Amino acid sequence: MNVLGIIPARYGSTRLEGKPLLDICGKPMIQLVYEQAKKILEHVVIATDDERIVKAVKDFGGDVVMTSPDHNTGTNRCLEAYRVYKKRRDVKFDIVVNIQGDEPLLDPEQIRLLISCFDKRTTRMATLVIPVKETENVVENDGVFVTFDKMKNALYFSRSVIPYVRDADKSEWQKKHTFYKHIGMYAFKPQSLVAFASLQQTSLEVAESLEQNRWLENGKKITIEITDTKTIGVDTQADLEKVRKIVLSKQK
Repeated sequence: MNVLGIIPARYGSTRLEGKPLLDICGKPMIQLVYEQAKKILEHVVIATDDERIVKAVKDFGGDVVMTSPDHNTGTNRCLEAYRVYKKRRDVKFDIVVNIQGDEPLLDPEQIRLLISCFDKRTTRMATLVIPVKETENVVENDGVFVTFDKMKNALYFSRSVIPYVRDADKSEWQKKHTFYKHIGMYAFKPQSLVAFASLQQTSLEVAESLEQNRWLENGKKITIEITDTKTIGVDTQADLEKVRKIVLSKQK
């Protein structure tokens, strides 16, 4: 299968301005993400709307596509990048993977696991989840939670802890149920990427500010695979310092 990895990268961020270009042990963060993805994918491209990011990517020899600044979601930006890159390289792709640009510790094996979801012929869109092991994540309602059925099809994504455990203190919930958090990396069949981007935003998507609910609310399925590899998204200065320490320790 031909797989295209797309890394959306915006310069603007409400909590961490210029996030893709922040230095991590001598490299911009977006370069670390790109290099990790290239360990497993032949075709990887960064999709951005900022000339500073374009220059940085070209400086380290990466592939980049300039996209419209008007996209309201990363998925819509991915669609434009997919079309431009496909035409540029004249390659027909079987799967498009939307890779988060703020996870410099990305494990390439997670991309392989995500792609394996398409071994099931009916899969049109897929994503990863991880079991919650730290009690404070449930108690403090930290992250995006997901429920799925016995066939590993997503039921719902929420910024609230789901499901709600009745007749138990929240600190005891994990003794009664295994909770799963969402890892924000998606894979699509190209035609499903086109279909997703063409759908109007839905009420559940807007309420949760989670675009994957748009697909579910339109009666579509998202195949789930479970990983045990923990990732660290960089959303704050504290996250950045934590990642810097980890990368530095690996270089020694």
